Amino acid sequence: MSKTAPETKIVSAWRVACDGGDGALGHPRVWLSIPKDTGVVVCGYCDARYVHEDFADQQT
Repeated sequence: MSKTAPETKIVSAWRVACDGGDGALGHPRVWLSIPKDTGVVVCGYCDARYVHEDFADQQT
């Protein structure tokens, strides 16, 4: 069985909330601050990557 790659979301805010996105099957909501020097933060629960739109063109 193969595991799908973590989701990458392009966002416009520097602070985002992540709850896993699966309703009751997700995880507790956590607030993540995107560092202004890297523009990327990864959720510790579900490994979702949040990329600020100012850094979107730098991601592969």
